[in-house]
Amino acid sequence: MKIPEEAPDWITIDWHQIPMSENIPNVVQKANKEYLYWDKIKYIAPEGVKKEHLWALIKTIRELNMRPIPLSNGKGNPFKFWLPNSALEYLHEIDQDAGGIIVTENPSIYASEKKLYLMKSIVEEAIASSQIEGAVTTRQVAKEMLQTGRKPKDRSEQMVYNNYLTISKIKSFIDQPLSDKLLKDLQGSMTKDTLDNPDHSGRFRHGDDEPISIYNYEGDVMHTPPPAEHIEALVDDLCSFVNKTGGEFIHPVIKAIILHFWLAYIHPFNDGNGRTARALFYWYMLKNKYWLFEYLSISRVIVKARTQYYRSFLYSEIDNGDMTYFILFHLRAISAALKDLKRYIERKQTELSHAAIQWKSYQTLNYRQKDVLRKALENKGLTFALKSHMQKYNVVHQTARTDFLELCEAGLFRRFKQGNKHFFIPAEDLDKKLI
Repeated sequence: MKIPEEAPDWITIDWHQIPMSENIPNVVQKANKEYLYWDKIKYIAPEGVKKEHLWALIKTIRELNMRPIPLSNGKGNPFKFWLPNSALEYLHEIDQDAGGIIVTENPSIYASEKKLYLMKSIVEEAIASSQIEGAVTTRQVAKEMLQTGRKPKDRSEQMVYNNYLTISKIKSFIDQPLSDKLLKDLQGSMTKDTLDNPDHSGRFRHGDDEPISIYNYEGDVMHTPPPAEHIEALVDDLCSFVNKTGGEFIHPVIKAIILHFWLAYIHPFNDGNGRTARALFYWYMLKNKYWLFEYLSISRVIVKARTQYYRSFLYSEIDNGDMTYFILFHLRAISAALKDLKRYIERKQTELSHAAIQWKSYQTLNYRQKDVLRKALENKGLTFALKSHMQKYNVVHQTARTDFLELCEAGLFRRFKQGNKHFFIPAEDLDKKLI
């Protein structure tokens, strides 16, 4: 990804010289709705209007609406943000959808599937967040590892496994204030057995470490984090920003996004900053009772738009600390993740409704057993193991064993032994029995 073109110095441009044009209000509205940077705005100037003049006008409007935060860039200027109408629309959607329970037409279906939704989201988030940071593994292989409970085979799989364990326990931290210890614990959990230098796990950068810069594939420096000697003070500022009560209100979703940006910007660790920043975002959302975020995978959306993700960081840094670029990207990602979850729930709800009608003779089956039967019907050659069942549905050995023994007693599955382990396969006439 190329470094974005540097914008003209808008302060020195006299936008009062812009000729009168009836198209200017529409162009300004479009630029701020999509929150375009100079490299896009220069192509949408109306005929007869200089692109530099349009940029100066748009920047003036934005600057008049900015709110600073207590984080400064390398030039000593504070980072700041604005919430244009498009951001407010996203926040309204998130407040409506993500502050309560998953709404379905049949609440009993939601109750039975709740744990399955949760496990799916944790697995997806663990895989995608690791892939953003360079884990080289397919989604299918990573899911197989997590669901069967086998040990990671390489560093990429270890990254996914670490993400999975860390995300799974984030909810247990939400009553704690943010501290340097909590950050180190998150990063240590994320990076265990994945770093060239194990000493870099669970600690901040210090003066003896090699200086860090972030490069693109062409070898250009994209970002140079603050020097190691400033880390402690910058982390203290971050913790104060999070833990402080009262004062000027910042919407919790916006604050969570700012935390994501802030940690990634100061880069307090030698490695694992991105994974830790995304985990910190989830921690803060759950801390503020946005419970639906337990079931969302934001990183799954981000991994499909990595270039836009990285570019939103760069725009925010090079455009005089305007964090709005990153905030709007993140809000769009949340909106997309919410839509993905709704589609998934609707599909699962339809499947369960059909199953409830179709399998009239097996009304006592629980949601795990029904899910197993659906998969068995889709792939009759599939073999099921207790360990993978335990991992996928987050149940103990006895529960998994009971699930399959009941299916065997009903004649829907049969059991066989290989070594010391028991496995289960669908009955050959399964589809006929479930009429």
